Amino acid sequence: MKLAIDVMGGDYSPQVPVESALALAGARQDVDWILFGNEAQIREYTANRPLSNVEIVHSSEEIEAGEEPVRAVRKKRLSSLVLAATAVRDGRADAMVSAGNTGALVAAGLLVLGRLTGIERPALAPVLPTFAGTGVLLLDAGATMDASVKNLIQYAHMGTTYSRYVLGVKEPRVGLLNVGTEPGKGNQLTKETFSLLQAETSNFVGNIEARDLLNGECDVVVCDGFVGNVVLKLVEGVGLGMFSTLKESLSEASFVSKIGGALLKPELRRFRDRFDYAEYGGAPFLGVGGGCIKAHGSSNHRAWQTALKQAIQFCEQDLLAKMKQEISVSAPSQSNNNEG
Repeated sequence: MKLAIDVMGGDYSPQVPVESALALAGARQDVDWILFGNEAQIREYTANRPLSNVEIVHSSEEIEAGEEPVRAVRKKRLSSLVLAATAVRDGRADAMVSAGNTGALVAAGLLVLGRLTGIERPALAPVLPTFAGTGVLLLDAGATMDASVKNLIQYAHMGTTYSRYVLGVKEPRVGLLNVGTEPGKGNQLTKETFSLLQAETSNFVGNIEARDLLNGECDVVVCDGFVGNVVLKLVEGVGLGMFSTLKESLSEASFVSKIGGALLKPELRRFRDRFDYAEYGGAPFLGVGGGCIKAHGSSNHRAWQTALKQAIQFCEQDLLAKMKQEISVSAPSQSNNNEG
């Protein structure tokens, strides 16, 4: 197994992705680790840790956070992100991981890796933490803003496959994000999608309102990329704001309140960890012709290692083959449905 790692993407590159890869490389000698990035910078962190299963591939270009994604991917073919995607496309790597520009990763997935056979629109699928202590896989989080009914049906099948084989959920429950739980709620897109999911998906639990999304009522939730991206950013913002406000309140509290806060500290830490993105790693870009994991831009060592482990499990489970099989089985019913 070979992993292609874009070590120049993210807030703490290249140090954190390089150190995270090296930490796992020692334990996983059965995996070849290919680090794509500025060679001189990478060697600052590998000089004292020579490993036979780690390769460095120099990239002379880098895609910045604010660049227009498609143009950057087409013009900067020697960037670490594009080189990593190219390695997967050409069979020199089995999967790639990057914490760089999300739009550029999506563009590289589509332009370099291409779509998986049978898939019309790939989807970004982050795992959102829930109050139940589990996670819910959200498809799509922004790859396709205007999705069709067919797209949402395919998201449900891809999400179910990923949840079962990578996240370890035996029978993933699928929900449709909507403005109400009743079958007749929503716009034309969600109404038609509801009917098809109900007819052909045995694990469909119905419409899920946004207020119930984090209660653990389903394992996979589908929506178009516009709604999904808004939900993702809202959940991230509320989480960060909540813990920041709590920390500020405790620092300004009375002596007695501070004592109470100190006693609650272990429980508060466990609560914080439950909603820490580092526990869930990266978001797979499902539906492209290769393993592709998007790590959070501000990923620390733990988050990077979780994302890298996701990529390993993606490959070990031969997820591309399983997803092709799932889509081919569901294709006949989907073909009878127009774009919605």
